[in-house]
Amino acid sequence: MSLTQLPEPLNTITLFLLFFGGLLVLIYVLSGFRIVKEWERAPVLRLGRYTGLKGPGLFWILPGIDRIPNIVTTRIQTYSFRSEQSLTKDNVPVTIDAVLFFKVIDVEKTILEVEHYVSATQWVAQTTLREVTGQVELDELLAEREKIAAHLAEIVDEKTEHWGIKIISVEIRDVVIPGRLQEAISRQAEAERERRARITLAQAEKEAAKGMIEAAEQYATSPIAMELRWINLLFEAATEGGATIMLIPANIPTAGFSYAGMQKLGEGGSGPISPFGVYGVKPIPFKKKEEEVEKES
Repeated sequence: MSLTQLPEPLNTITLFLLFFGGLLVLIYVLSGFRIVKEWERAPVLRLGRYTGLKGPGLFWILPGIDRIPNIVTTRIQTYSFRSEQSLTKDNVPVTIDAVLFFKVIDVEKTILEVEHYVSATQWVAQTTLREVTGQVELDELLAEREKIAAHLAEIVDEKTEHWGIKIISVEIRDVVIPGRLQEAISRQAEAERERRARITLAQAEKEAAKGMIEAAEQYATSPIAMELRWINLLFEAATEGGATIMLIPANIPTAGFSYAGMQKLGEGGSGPISPFGVYGVKPIPFKKKEEEVEKES
């Protein structure tokens, strides 16, 4: 008997059931389609057993039979964490801010070996940071951050390797120490800079004294050079500051054409020119006054 031979009420009910059944089948089929991104993978469990990975792109699973527990990303992930009041090897409380970079390289291990792999990796990083902090002193922690961060990344990577997770790197952003200790470190650094400055100044004085000794030896062997240097110093003293009066001590070296200088020029001479006559100061005529007194007497 065909549908056309059935009574009209039964024919309508049958068509409705067929339409409704087909609609349910279509909904069931469409509900099995999934789409994951290029950097994501979807593990499939069929009746509780792992069957494999799906993705990227469009794929289909059996609704009600297959299940996807979570989506795993294969891109590098970051996690910022800190250790609150960790004690160093020399019992100094510090707070360390760090950033962890990790990546899933074996999705099957990550799904089958650990639950909530992201939080598990974060807890491992925090506890390991406390362990590493307790093994180093404060000076080493402040001076060798890169070395300590590399050591920290190596330890965390050993712990997460069985989970299919690779630790790319660990970066220490900041090390916070108590305020009093910061002041002590600042004073220590200031004292160290002052010590270096004094050593540099002493070395400069030593080099300057050595240069002066060499210059004195050259002036001793060349009186002309000494005379020229003295005239140059007088010129500089007269031109600097715009002074109109210049006081010159009485025990100044001989200036002018000395006996040695006149011999250098191939001329004879009786000796150097007196500095008193050169600068306009006349000598006191003690002998002349004594002769006048004798005549008067």
